Amino acid sequence: MKPLFITDLDHTFLRSDLSLSLFSIEAWNTKAENALMGIATARSFTKSKELLSKLHINAPLILLDGAIIVTAERELIDLKTLDKEMGDAIVQLGLEYDIDPFIIGLKDKNLNESFLYPRKLNDYQKEVLKGYKDDPRMQFNPDNRTMDQNLKIVYFGYEEQLQPLYEALVTTFGETIEAKLSPEKYGGGWFLTLLHPEGDKAHALKKVMEYLGREPSDVTVFGDSVNDVGMFKLAGTSVAVANALEEVKAVADVVLPHTNDEDAVAKYLSGLN
Repeated sequence: MKPLFITDLDHTFLRSDLSLSLFSIEAWNTKAENALMGIATARSFTKSKELLSKLHINAPLILLDGAIIVTAERELIDLKTLDKEMGDAIVQLGLEYDIDPFIIGLKDKNLNESFLYPRKLNDYQKEVLKGYKDDPRMQFNPDNRTMDQNLKIVYFGYEEQLQPLYEALVTTFGETIEAKLSPEKYGGGWFLTLLHPEGDKAHALKKVMEYLGREPSDVTVFGDSVNDVGMFKLAGTSVAVANALEEVKAVADVVLPHTNDEDAVAKYLSGLN
């Protein structure tokens, strides 16, 4: 039975400029000859396929932090969303803390997304938006309205701003949502992500394992951030890159000596670590 390898993208498999070296491409595609190779990312299907166009992906794609699981041919395996009532309640609570969110939701049955951004933006949100210039998914959302199917609601800001909101959300909604607060190690800010309670990477990885008929011992995962920790606890082998957050390294089975910019995952796949 072929083993399953699942990697996070940003700051794990991709270099910081979102590129892939020729070495990484060759290492991945060579491994894919005898293994199942997939991803678990906060990114969308379209952007992931664009970034990974030279790779042979033969395992399901875990997208939007785990809210969507699809095949490489875009066939839906699983979908977990927050409905409009829950989405609006989350946003309303955020407004009490004077914070407006980004909202990512489905706009049609073909799994196309809308990325809604608010009127009021803090400095960190403005920096985030620069990375989405000319993105066709972008839609101005001055009234902070959520969608019928919300994949995730994301607040970007600073710890002293987001920690009280995180605590209020957990107190108010409990296990009816998945809330993750984490530093954005590379930009200096923090982000707070709200998902369906089974819309995270860990639940998605479990679903993929069931779909493929794999046991934890068959699975190796790679990551760098807090949203990877659940996968690390589930997989038979968990691998953190050298630039991972310390709390991620603490639960990893393997901590690599190389960073994402040094092709850490590819070197592991090639047996060079």
